[in-house]
Amino acid sequence: MIRPTTSTASEDRSAPVPFTPKPPAAIYEMRMLRTAAEREEAAALVQDRQRWLTLHGLPVPARADIPALFREAQTVSAGLFEDGRLLACMIPEHDPDLGWGQGPCLFLSCVHTLPGQSDDITRLITLWASDFAARFDLHVVRAETLARHALEAEPLAALLHRLTDTGWDVRGSGTGRDGDRVARLELPAEHRPGLRALISCQVHAPQPAPDDRSTA
Repeated sequence: MIRPTTSTASEDRSAPVPFTPKPPAAIYEMRMLRTAAEREEAAALVQDRQRWLTLHGLPVPARADIPALFREAQTVSAGLFEDGRLLACMIPEHDPDLGWGQGPCLFLSCVHTLPGQSDDITRLITLWASDFAARFDLHVVRAETLARHALEAEPLAALLHRLTDTGWDVRGSGTGRDGDRVARLELPAEHRPGLRALISCQVHAPQPAPDDRSTA
């Protein structure tokens, strides 16, 4: 005797759905400084960093009021956070003409890190910046650091050595875009898909640098 086929629709509906664990949240977050409180926190971090630089014999910008720049709502600034704590702040820009280097780049302006843990923070910024530039088809990241003496002189030489250890190349020295003598730094852009598990990113596309840089 042929028995009628039993429908398995109810069985299909009750079949367990495979459990996919939610990926853990990233430890660090890079995002825009959105509120007045965050901008004020960035200004305080810059002041702390500048005091640290002075105590360690490293130069600070003579002309620019960097803390005031971060307080301004129109400044498109970003910060690196860990559990809501600001570790670093900067102004990421799309700048096609620094007066040195070839081609457009992601330029990191006014980078300041929390004193006391700058090496680890610098490494995180380096990884993020390399990946962020690649997302926007920019092939290189550039930055400048003050260099009022020879690049081989301490304590600048030690700073540059730490930067090259993290992947930056020193492209000599010269006049920076704000008129100070600087060491010129370049970093190749590189897609880093796995980085998002470490650093989440909510930074807007980099904006063209302003023509008037007298206050930057």
